Amino acid sequence: MNTQLSTQISSLKFFCFSSLLLQEKWLSPAYVGVDENGLIQYLSNHAPQEAIAIEMVQGYALPGFQNAHSHAFQYAMAGLAENHAAGIDDDFWTWREEMYKCTLSVDPDQAEAIAAMLYAEMVRQGYAHVAEFHYLHHDKDGKLYAHLAEMGERMVRAAKSAGIKITLVPVFYQKGTFGQDPQPRQRRFISKTVDDYFRLLESSAQVVKKYDTASLGFSVHSLRAVDLNDVKTTFEQGPSKIPFHLHVAEQKKEVEDCLAFSGKRPMQWLLDHLPVNDRFYLVHSTHLNDDELQRLAKSHATVVLCPSTEGNLGDGIFRMKEYVKLGGHWCIGTDSHIGLNPFEEFRMIDYRQRLVTNKRNTFDGDAAWAMTNEAATRGRMAMGNHAEEHFAIGQPLDSLVVHATSHLLATTSEKNRLSTLIYTSDTSRNLGTLVNGQWVVKGQHHQNGHAIKPAFIKAMHALHNR
Repeated sequence: MNTQLSTQISSLKFFCFSSLLLQEKWLSPAYVGVDENGLIQYLSNHAPQEAIAIEMVQGYALPGFQNAHSHAFQYAMAGLAENHAAGIDDDFWTWREEMYKCTLSVDPDQAEAIAAMLYAEMVRQGYAHVAEFHYLHHDKDGKLYAHLAEMGERMVRAAKSAGIKITLVPVFYQKGTFGQDPQPRQRRFISKTVDDYFRLLESSAQVVKKYDTASLGFSVHSLRAVDLNDVKTTFEQGPSKIPFHLHVAEQKKEVEDCLAFSGKRPMQWLLDHLPVNDRFYLVHSTHLNDDELQRLAKSHATVVLCPSTEGNLGDGIFRMKEYVKLGGHWCIGTDSHIGLNPFEEFRMIDYRQRLVTNKRNTFDGDAAWAMTNEAATRGRMAMGNHAEEHFAIGQPLDSLVVHATSHLLATTSEKNRLSTLIYTSDTSRNLGTLVNGQWVVKGQHHQNGHAIKPAFIKAMHALHNR
């Protein structure tokens, strides 16, 4: 392979990786030249003929992972809802009450500090881009900030500090549940009307224009959180070319309540009333019947799975084995951030299918390739990026680089390399993460960690919730 643009070679910054993962093969060795914007201008298994400095990296370069679902403020409570009193059925709904307490205590400075620490950890684990499903919009009393997107801009600033790309997804949240007014503890989330939400969305659009590593999506939180007619209006009158995200069918109670209120199950209602297509990113989609699963797969929408959070909350198990055989699409997110390792998310997706079916072949062929390619490609789409290749001329160099010299990998064939990475790795093998051709994390050290960590610790001490 030898692909390059006519860009002056001497102006590029060069890396040589032991190997680099393309869609269908490893490129070995991999010479990558990036311009001043971090865009790939040279990609080859042959060194450039010109004499030039090259950073030699004894590592395997994977595509930087895409975290398609994040509630950053919830990182402040990670691990704090695990004390289960005797005689109480602790479930998603009791956990949600603890989450509400967290939402009412965080001010803008603290929210930014928490998000920056979280995003820095995401980069350390190999994520290069995050979709922030953002509904913490207003002040502690539920009043609008003078700058409507104040809290959203704090998320974007945190991402910039952490060196991760961000797709800000402002969320329309209107109701307490189906047909009911919001509860007082939800007051920081609420936009009363579609027009109110669109004003917030426009303010958020102005924010992302100021940052070259930020983009925009839009969303309704869920069918239970927005009047059903307003769900339709939001999509129909909203932006026509950016990703649309929403939670759907996460909990059995949600399915039962939707059926009682509307006469339809959540996914059934969505498929019947909206033109569900590849612009839709449907988070969780846990509880689907046969018809819903088949229709969803045919729609070309993407399911956003958050395995560590779904397991932690007791949501249930998405029907992945059946879904992929129907040609359905999916990607991953970390949601409440109880877990942040993309390899662990992949393993949980596969292993819980094996436990349910008592079969090991969740995916046909090489499972590691199937999961990596699907999650990377559809994850990029969830951010509004439709690039088909993991690495290509003109695309940014975003990569998780794993030590090539670790004992298992150093003794593994190219054929078995990716499966060894996906099924056996932890973060101790991570050499670093590149975003836009720059090392943001290297040797487990974040380039801005000296500022991010103290601000996080200060915020957490002020909250007194740990």
